[in-house]
Amino acid sequence: MTRYGRFMVVTVGLLLAAARVLGQAPSDTTHTGTEPPRVAPPETTSSAPPQVAAETTHVVIPETTHVVIPETTQVALPPADASINPLLLQPRSPDMMTKAPKEFKVRFQTSKGDFMIQLHREWAPMGVDRFYNLVRQGYYDDTRFFRVIQGFMAQFGISGNPKVNEAWREAYIADEPVKKGNTKGRVSFAKRGLPNTRTTQLFINYANNSRLDQIGFGAIGEVVEGMNVVQALYSGYGECKAQDRPQATGPEQLRILDEGNAYLADGFPKLDYIVKATIIR
Repeated sequence: MTRYGRFMVVTVGLLLAAARVLGQAPSDTTHTGTEPPRVAPPETTSSAPPQVAAETTHVVIPETTHVVIPETTQVALPPADASINPLLLQPRSPDMMTKAPKEFKVRFQTSKGDFMIQLHREWAPMGVDRFYNLVRQGYYDDTRFFRVIQGFMAQFGISGNPKVNEAWREAYIADEPVKKGNTKGRVSFAKRGLPNTRTTQLFINYANNSRLDQIGFGAIGEVVEGMNVVQALYSGYGECKAQDRPQATGPEQLRILDEGNAYLADGFPKLDYIVKATIIR
């Protein structure tokens, strides 16, 4: 083999190795020893890549991105269901992009009891705006805490209605700088293993998960009342089953997206759920 041929073989080998590394979760996403269980970071699941413009990657997106999008750019919506707030089928509606107050609280009434979250818009303006509008329109009512792992976190935010999930599945908002980390009681958006993939899912930290700060998970608020309720949420089903976790015994996120609460009620009836989330000024 010529010198040039050997150079090309080595170069291709290095590129393939780099691709494998980039396709894996960071090595610090698991715990050992006395640390919390070996678990993947809070994540969402989608079968398609994020539809975010290239120039939004790894940059702070101005708040002016909360603009009215011309109707000509909107895709056809699924048929309305009488039981669904129509705005929950229209992620790009101006009513779903209202600017949130600088500070506000949200009371969660759940099957286990009540707890309260304090939101701080200065921590993550786009994240807080998204959460504010979802709560305002009743998105989180009757949704399950589908991924609860003691010593790590409690995750929620997939609608019980598949039509609503379809509307929000790729309604991404861009990443923001991590101003406040993932200490116990703080609330952050979950996302896929790619930049700019936050949608509707959030998690509440059960411990100091500062490793998540380093991979782009920033807090938007914190539990200020009822942390004992949050820690008592049912966790018996364990980690969610997924392609990279075939032995897990918890619900599959893709099936929740596609089948909603019917799937969870049938296979995971003990999951705790949100009865109603209410904004309190």
